[in-house]
Amino acid sequence: MIITTTNAIEGKKIIAYKGIMFGEVITGINFIKDFAAGLTNIFGGRSNSYEGELMEARTKAIEELKSRAAAAGANAVIGVDVDYEVLGSGNNMLMVTASGTAVMIE
Repeated sequence: MIITTTNAIEGKKIIAYKGIMFGEVITGINFIKDFAAGLTNIFGGRSNSYEGELMEARTKAIEELKSRAAAAGANAVIGVDVDYEVLGSGNNMLMVTASGTAVMIE
């Protein structure tokens, strides 16, 4: 399945629009990752624990988007957008949403 941020796929013709699809993931940041990120905040550098969590959540959201598009009969998703939100009373939850238009291409 082709996943793209563009509104068209070069060399392909869109023959059917299957609707707007979403893939959402909400994940919690555990104490150990929070602690490690706090140390990074004090000493500087990149937070590998948060980056890893973010990459995993983004991958899962895109996979869910692909799965929903395939279930709708699509073989591509165009105009993909990925959004991030921090949730929870202690801002310890991360929500990643991937959305796009599921299409059938030739």
